[in-house]
Amino acid sequence: MNLEKARFNMVEQQIRTWEVLDQDVLDLLFVVKREEFVPLAYRQLAFADIEIPLGHGACMFAPKIEAHALQALHVKKHDKVLEIGTGSGYMAALLAAHAAQVWSIEIVPELSKTAHATIKRLGINNITVETGDAAKGWKSQAPYDVIMVSGSLPMLPTEIQAQLKVGGRMFVITGDAPVMNAQLVTRTAEDVYQCTNLFETQVPALVNAPQPERFTF
Repeated sequence: MNLEKARFNMVEQQIRTWEVLDQDVLDLLFVVKREEFVPLAYRQLAFADIEIPLGHGACMFAPKIEAHALQALHVKKHDKVLEIGTGSGYMAALLAAHAAQVWSIEIVPELSKTAHATIKRLGINNITVETGDAAKGWKSQAPYDVIMVSGSLPMLPTEIQAQLKVGGRMFVITGDAPVMNAQLVTRTAEDVYQCTNLFETQVPALVNAPQPERFTF
């Protein structure tokens, strides 16, 4: 497998054609090697337009969703970032490339351990991987400039929104299958949040995602 050709095709055929045109994002996808984070059994599919299973019910997002999230969040060098759901550690590595510090929280200890080992092996020093349940955020380092939710939520918990700084941005996928909305939430003032729908998709739910009250008959 020609990794560089496969990477080039991923960027040009999947990502650029899906309205990800930020050159900084496209360049970053050549720098942070996606295949380093993919389980060995799926290495040949590292650049395919699919979710890659990680075990424990978790998966890596399709590359175009990862790229769209990066473009929307527009991470800056001074930003404090929270990622909810570490998975393989790849999204944390992408965020860390442009951020001051990333705290990435994973509820599955085995995934947390593997991601931490990969990040350490690659010499990335501005990511802290912790094992825990961040379905309602991670208050210990709040507030954050950026929050990335790497899993879907049936609704957006106010507890997570409250952990954004004013001016902070959050990428989150909300709703129930088969139609979910990827959204950019921006805290524009102390009690004001602006929500922009980016695209429709469907991804696995975050473990312990807060549930809305549902009518029963």
